[in-house]
Amino acid sequence: QVQLVESGGGLVQAGDSLRMSCAASGRTDSIYAVSWFRQAPGKEREFVSAISWGTGNTYYADSVKGRFTISRDNAKNTVYLQLGSLKPEDTAVYYCAASKQNGVVSEGALDYDYWGQGTQVTVSS
Repeated sequence: QVQLVESGGGLVQAGDSLRMSCAASGRTDSIYAVSWFRQAPGKEREFVSAISWGTGNTYYADSVKGRFTISRDNAKNTVYLQLGSLKPEDTAVYYCAASKQNGVVSEGALDYDYWGQGTQVTVSS
């Protein structure tokens, strides 16, 4: 089992930046990829960004490319998501998720085995 705990959400203004963390514990040696998803009220959960746990390869949704940066610190078993140039439409609950599926970094929520509890990001205009 892997446990994920997000932190760092909050209320910010449009144009501000924020850094969120996802700390993993338990069987972290089983993790292949860690992703961030978000879900706004009344909308489906959507992929935001992913990082391969081993290689560090990164992936981004088009809506956040150039504004968000994902990174990892394997020694701390932590993945970070730096959110920049925030827009009101970035308002959502942000979740980190971990996948055990070797060889695939998926953008599909169903492909992830472990989830954090979520952290709220609210961007005011």
